[in-house]
Amino acid sequence: MTDVSTESTVADPAEAEPSPDESPESTDGELLEEEGEVAADYVEGLLDIADLDGDIDMDVEGTRAVVAVVGDNLDDLIGDEGRTLEALQELTRLAVQQQTGERSRLMLDVGDFRSQRRAELAELAAEAVDEVRSSGQPKRLAPMTPFERKCVHDVVAAAGLTSESEGEEPERRVVVLPA
Repeated sequence: MTDVSTESTVADPAEAEPSPDESPESTDGELLEEEGEVAADYVEGLLDIADLDGDIDMDVEGTRAVVAVVGDNLDDLIGDEGRTLEALQELTRLAVQQQTGERSRLMLDVGDFRSQRRAELAELAAEAVDEVRSSGQPKRLAPMTPFERKCVHDVVAAAGLTSESEGEEPERRVVVLPA
């Protein structure tokens, strides 16, 4: 059975922006900075264990702490199609949650992989929007990670169309809908 959930701009609840009803603590800059520091320490420890060199940058973007590992020869931390990076992000989120007691929406990037992937997905989404507008038919995209689906949903919404995610992991995908 296929699970279909209609979402106009958000791929998964885990990637959703907090609503105004949520506790102000969830968007508190100090908590996000603390998340970033805990995550940076955790990732630095992993780099030491793996004997990899990399600089760690921390930032806060909107309601999310962002930790980026910058350096050469980090492909092993990204893995095939970003799978290792996804796993590292989840481990890092768990480490942050264990230390802070709060669920983390932290974003981890390695070697600028997510930034580059976001640009690729924006192009893919724009092409899908054009195709849907010209054909009037829904367009199903290839299965994607939650991060990738969120990027596509955002571009589709900015273009004035709607999209939804359908299916179950790991085959969950975005469907771009005609207006």
